[in-house]
Amino acid sequence: MKFESRLIEGILLRRYKRFLADVELTDGQVITAHTANTGAMSGCAEPGSRVWLSCSSNPNRKYAHTWELVEVSGANAKVLVGINTMKSNVLVKEAIASGRVNSLQGYKSIQTEVPYGSNSRIDLLLHGPVDSCYVEVKNVTLVQGRTAYFPDAVSKRAVKHLDELSNLVRQGGRGVLFFCVQRDDVDTVRPADFVDPDYARKLRTAVQCGVEALAYSAQVSVSQVVLCQELPVEV
Repeated sequence: MKFESRLIEGILLRRYKRFLADVELTDGQVITAHTANTGAMSGCAEPGSRVWLSCSSNPNRKYAHTWELVEVSGANAKVLVGINTMKSNVLVKEAIASGRVNSLQGYKSIQTEVPYGSNSRIDLLLHGPVDSCYVEVKNVTLVQGRTAYFPDAVSKRAVKHLDELSNLVRQGGRGVLFFCVQRDDVDTVRPADFVDPDYARKLRTAVQCGVEALAYSAQVSVSQVVLCQELPVEV
């Protein structure tokens, strides 16, 4: 996924009200950017961090800028992290369509945001000559050492998604939970028991009943983000 235009660099002053961030640009101007991430963003929202923003040409937007990337201290070096959860579905769809996700090959088309279950929408619905595959995408930013964890905040919505996928699989369908890790310094993905034990328990139950858990990390730069490396999911 290439960014549509050149990203704008700045320094994060503060993130607040979940969806807002104040950023000082390199020319000294201070702007407020939209933050498309409902999580706690632990380790990714420290004041003083270098960040990169995109800018929309839509005159109807209240905030023209969107926070896309942050530079954080990884296990051994500085690393760029994609924090925009709105880009996760795009990244996963692109990776599947380009053949980089081995276990999700053979499908002929991909739909997005398709209604299913009990008043839910699946992120990606893959259609094949024989069956379909329902893919729920989760963006992952919380990292300790070289392990990525999800979620980074208690999420009843994420638990509901696990229940929906589990019910689908019990009825004979194929359901996949796809962890999209927008950074390249991790070796594995695990449920964050220390953040949301209910979600961790539900994830283990879902995997036991046949829901597939996949994870891929990404190469992140100021020009593009590409999912490229499969990671083990340890439940």
